Amino acid sequence: MARGTMRYWAAAKAAAGTHEEPYEAGNLAEAIEAALARDGRGADFARVVGRSSFLIDGDPVGGRPHASVELPEGGVVEVLPPFAGG
Repeated sequence: MARGTMRYWAAAKAAAGTHEEPYEAGNLAEAIEAALARDGRGADFARVVGRSSFLIDGDPVGGRPHASVELPEGGVVEVLPPFAGG
């Protein structure tokens, strides 16, 4: 298990009710699951996260299965919802 920080941006920040929070997980899927299970998180948060892209210490996750993305100790997971505009 690694410990680090999840940072939320734009709509993900609004739906989470916070800019960042700690995680303790072995892979990205576990970190997302824990974030979804936090008290007060509803369907809006799940919808936003389900459509989001993720960066791990600045590197894009892309289409890799989240369970295959190991998290580093002290790492930062960025949750980036789709952005409007260009």
